[in-house]
Amino acid sequence: MIDDECISLPVFAREGEATSLPRHRLADTMLSPDTAYQLVHDTAMLDGNARLNLATFVTTYMDAEARQLYSETFDKNMIDKDEYPATAAIEERCWRILADLWHVPDVGDAVGTSTIGSSEACMLGGLALKRRWQERRRAAGRSTDAPNIVMSTAVQVCWEKFANYFEVEPRWVPVDRDHLWMDGHDLAEYVDENTIGVVAIMGQTFTGAYEPVEEIAAALDEIEKKTGLDVKIHVDGASGGFVAPFCQPELAWDFRVARVASINTSGHKFGLVYPGVGWVVWRDAAALPDSMVFHCAYLGGDMPTLALNFSRPGAQVLLQYYQFLRMGREGYTEVQQNSLNVAQYLSSSIAAMGPFELVTTGDTIPVFAWRLKDGHGGNWTLYDLEDRLRMKGWQVPAYPMADDLSDMTLQRIVVRNGTSHDLAVRLVADITHEVDFLQGLDGPMPHEKRSPSFHH
Repeated sequence: MIDDECISLPVFAREGEATSLPRHRLADTMLSPDTAYQLVHDTAMLDGNARLNLATFVTTYMDAEARQLYSETFDKNMIDKDEYPATAAIEERCWRILADLWHVPDVGDAVGTSTIGSSEACMLGGLALKRRWQERRRAAGRSTDAPNIVMSTAVQVCWEKFANYFEVEPRWVPVDRDHLWMDGHDLAEYVDENTIGVVAIMGQTFTGAYEPVEEIAAALDEIEKKTGLDVKIHVDGASGGFVAPFCQPELAWDFRVARVASINTSGHKFGLVYPGVGWVVWRDAAALPDSMVFHCAYLGGDMPTLALNFSRPGAQVLLQYYQFLRMGREGYTEVQQNSLNVAQYLSSSIAAMGPFELVTTGDTIPVFAWRLKDGHGGNWTLYDLEDRLRMKGWQVPAYPMADDLSDMTLQRIVVRNGTSHDLAVRLVADITHEVDFLQGLDGPMPHEKRSPSFHH
């Protein structure tokens, strides 16, 4: 029980703050709520400052009204559509808004759902490709034993998980110095009758680049002419799905490309919502097998459900709708273009620093990467620069490129809403100072060999 005398003490003199508590088992007694809060709060203080985290794609800022809405709705369970019908209706509005934004031919015939994030959305998109392939093979009396999916070696790690979890052979199209992302080159070497689909990335994790969906589709058109194989595309628009429609509206990457069967995006990235919410939309009902939709009697009604998770937060779905109402096309365009402007200011400033060569410039999504020029660095590496910047609070990751280019080390910056031009100016000053420091070293920086800090 909570000791009344203990409660009257200042919080830092109470049990738990003044003494040690077990870390890996439950304590025998209770703590007062404000003491428990202080313990968790103070432990979390040791995390980095989220606003200075230039590694993550995930939203770290929302305005006060959004935070208020979040606090009012965090108890809603998205799966309880019978108990929370208004939230369920808003979920449908959101994915139909995205379907329209992505030029789906008939919004009324499209199908979509919210997910915990893009990883779950990718799993659903990939699984639909597999099921449709299986249905076609069975109808033709053919084996369904060896499905494969074609994608760049520079895809996000969730696609490796998809291939592993759902027993699909990954056909890796390697990146090289002439092809830093998949552009349709040599695609015929990887596609065969067992290919369930091709994944195209709109906003590559490593560099921020768009993979050219139209060029990939054109290569698949040529393959179909020669072989009769009709292979569809899933677009992983985790980042670009919320940037391209506003800042590159003329770019055909979405359902305007006939081979695109499905698209996913992350609401909690450039959708400007706190984690975690993702979205996936299929071109039409024919692109989504009926076997993936479950109907269950739960909490008073029949609920069709389309997701890998069951219980999941409803608050982020409401936050997504809040942003759709709050921003509209005008607001999203201004926010994303401002992030692009900041990214290109940073990339041009870094390019002018002598030792660096840009790999991308931040003109697709507001993400760019650079490497050390050949012959530069000498006594230091990008990992050393990462460490020096971390001392000042900045998290700017260095990491090896995808497998086939693992000898190339990159450094990357993600500009999100909340990364202001003023912050960017200060970052450039800090990078300049640390580069000058590293350039002035007489010998190599002492550090242990370590795994790169980069995370997808």
